[in-house]
Amino acid sequence: MTEELTARIDKTIKNLKRNNMDAYYCENKEQACELVKTLINKGDTVTNGGSETLFQTGIYDIISSSDYNYLDRSAPGITREEVEEVYRKTFRADVFFTSSNAVTENGELYNVDGNSNRVAAILYGPKSVIVVCGKNKLVKNIDEAIYRVKTVSAPKNTIRLNCDTYCAKEGKCVSLNKENPELCQGCKSEQRICCNYVVSAQQRQKGRIKVIIIGEDYGY
Repeated sequence: MTEELTARIDKTIKNLKRNNMDAYYCENKEQACELVKTLINKGDTVTNGGSETLFQTGIYDIISSSDYNYLDRSAPGITREEVEEVYRKTFRADVFFTSSNAVTENGELYNVDGNSNRVAAILYGPKSVIVVCGKNKLVKNIDEAIYRVKTVSAPKNTIRLNCDTYCAKEGKCVSLNKENPELCQGCKSEQRICCNYVVSAQQRQKGRIKVIIIGEDYGY
């Protein structure tokens, strides 16, 4: 890892802590998995938002094991009504796992959602929120975070979810075709995944949000 990247990670962790979020650095996914086991207790009720990072790192396998009471929104044969019930139960969970679309060097989390159960749980409900991010999600500031979502996170996730959107086809948000694109501008597809835009900055409840930064690239 370069000195520049090390400095950026150090700055990000320092500012996350300044914003009342716990922050950790792990060199690789193996270290991250071991850290996760220390942050949750056997028998805890845990669940997660949609996240490729959790699958790629193996953290999903940990939290969905029999050691924990896992709320599974993707269980075989689950109905839409049952999925909605899992979303509601999430607010009473001990731990909610997710990633973030971007983490700024100023210690902010930036997330954009369609259904928005993920951002809702980040903001309120679960006793603890554990955010796992690869180094590829580090950005300088909110402006870079916005651009990252419009050019990386949204296009790749719409492809993964097989959504019929402009960004899935063109690799970028339609708003970037304008000279001065605005934050919330986008396509009008019924399958648009950019509906609610959330910045998590200074936290009232110190340590509720815990951010794990991994020195490898994961997710979108």
